[in-house]
Amino acid sequence: MDDLDREILSILRRDARTPYTEIADRVGTSEGTVRNRVERLVDDGVIERFTVATRTGNVKAMIEVSVDVNVDTAEVSDRIADWQEVDFVWQVSGEEDIVVVVDAADTDAVNGLITQARELEEVVGTKTRLILNERVG
Repeated sequence: MDDLDREILSILRRDARTPYTEIADRVGTSEGTVRNRVERLVDDGVIERFTVATRTGNVKAMIEVSVDVNVDTAEVSDRIADWQEVDFVWQVSGEEDIVVVVDAADTDAVNGLITQARELEEVVGTKTRLILNERVG
């Protein structure tokens, strides 16, 4: 991956729907080059997926989950990722093992997800942080 790939990725991170012609103009290359680079980045697994960011008026939160020592965090993460309001599930290092980013209708729905997480037998604790504002980097 070179500087041109990084510039293309930076633009796509902010808006994955940016037309290739606009990206080409911004980075100083042809539309075909951008198209080929994006296809290669997808094929190489650098771009995992294109997604939608929403402003629904919902409550967004991070639920930090601690699991028991001998637990397969990947398996727990996979189960949590299937919950309807979940945007992302990250396996992390540090005090907690899993971070769940949710987009729920209201605080009652967030509380329901916290309860759902705590009911998993592998989970030993949770911490929750409401997301007050979000910026794309």
